[in-house]
Amino acid sequence: MLEHQDEHYEHLARMWDDALEQAELDAAWIVAGEATLFFRDDQGPHFKANAMLGQWVPPEYTNPGTRLLVRRGRKAKLYLPRQADYWHSVAPVPDQLASFLDIEVFATLSELADATTGALPPGTRCALLGAEMPADHGSNEQQVAHNPAGLLNYLDFHRAQKTAFELQMMRNASDVGVKGHLAAAEAFRQGQSEFDIHMAYLAASQQSELDLPYGNIVGLNEHAGILHYQHQDRHRPKQHRSLLIDAGGGYAGYASDITRSYSAEGEAHSRFNALLNAMQQHQDKLLHTIRPGLSFADLHDTMHQQLAELLVDQQLVTCSAAHAYEQGITRAFCPHGLGHLLGLQVHDVGGHLGDPHGTAAPPAEHYPTLRFTREIQPDYVFTIEPGIYFMPYFLGRLRQDKAPIQWTHVDELTPYGGIRIEDNVRVLDQGIENLTRDAFARVEAL
Repeated sequence: MLEHQDEHYEHLARMWDDALEQAELDAAWIVAGEATLFFRDDQGPHFKANAMLGQWVPPEYTNPGTRLLVRRGRKAKLYLPRQADYWHSVAPVPDQLASFLDIEVFATLSELADATTGALPPGTRCALLGAEMPADHGSNEQQVAHNPAGLLNYLDFHRAQKTAFELQMMRNASDVGVKGHLAAAEAFRQGQSEFDIHMAYLAASQQSELDLPYGNIVGLNEHAGILHYQHQDRHRPKQHRSLLIDAGGGYAGYASDITRSYSAEGEAHSRFNALLNAMQQHQDKLLHTIRPGLSFADLHDTMHQQLAELLVDQQLVTCSAAHAYEQGITRAFCPHGLGHLLGLQVHDVGGHLGDPHGTAAPPAEHYPTLRFTREIQPDYVFTIEPGIYFMPYFLGRLRQDKAPIQWTHVDELTPYGGIRIEDNVRVLDQGIENLTRDAFARVEAL
């Protein structure tokens, strides 16, 4: 048995009992989902199970059609389809979870459907949690609520607080990602292409494209200024100036989300390298600010205030820091949010929930892309990813508006694209555990 696994399942049982009681429900079905096909095609995207199921069962054991029945005061029951298939390998049965879950295996999906139809007595108030409502769920004898908001809000809100078992899975995911990052940095130093850097990342992290928690962002030079740059250029640029790599690792369904920016050799005394060092100090200051009870929305605002000071210090604006902040100039250099919840999903759910009852905590109107606005609490895990970018879209608007920008310096930096530094942190009663930097220290020590 993995360390803390028993405590994890005890926590899940309590949390779901409380959630069902508050929602006035007796039970809930968690449906993994069904495989889909592309339009007019016999192939489709890689199957990814409902993330709610991932807290109970690692993804390597879930197939399309898998369902979990959670009942108040009862042991949860896993319904596993394991039909014979000469096209694909059949996923193993997670017998090691038998002390936590009742497990029943079915040779066909129709047999599984028959079993789930009669699993609950008449009059049971139950919820069905998943993207679609299976045809075999619900009858005149049962009250079935499809994705009831009250239950989802409660579960989404509490998922931010990680158990000791989940934290260990996320440390492991951080190690996976860091191995890839170290190899990617070395490939950059060797002058490789974006594609070669991406492949070095996959090989070192021992992940395939399907294992990645999200598609790798590998941007050389000006491509580093495209926030979700989606290509990997096969050709080496004539000159390597900078690299931004945003890439994560997966472990047992949990994700890491790590970004690093690098300056090429020979750029040690460049304006970009000075900016890179300043951005690291910028992130360090934000990390030291984190504490329980602090609103993440306020921390995001602090990020913009610090960025305004950085723009002044790096001689990128010709106005005061106060003016750069108040006039929204910082938002043109960093248009994205400071961070987001992390766990079973890269952008984990519940970031805009003010409480478990569904009270909305939306971002401020001038920060519409901020994914996390809640009050920070111990054992929350989220990203801290300040950035600065030189995007033609925003730079053109700033020129048109005659913003107080030192254009000579900005134009010098534009071919470098931008900088983002992203760490994954766990909140402690005092301070943080930096999952990302700890992983770098562990892996580099091997």
